[in-house]
Amino acid sequence: MILNLMPYRASYPILKLVYSAAANAAHYRDFDKANLFITKAEVSRSTIMKKFRPRARGRGYPIKKKSCVI
Repeated sequence: MILNLMPYRASYPILKLVYSAAANAAHYRDFDKANLFITKAEVSRSTIMKKFRPRARGRGYPIKKKSCVI
């Protein structure tokens, strides 16, 4: 698959998602894996995890770790 060759960090979770969806369709719905194809894929914004990192003179530096929903 082309996702194996992409250098992006997000390509591996998307690849796992595609393989999982194909396995679920083959197991639960009796579809053939060779005949499946992707018609639509959406990525939307999810919650932001907020943390504080200690800095000089007792101050805190905010860290906002963003996540998404595929």
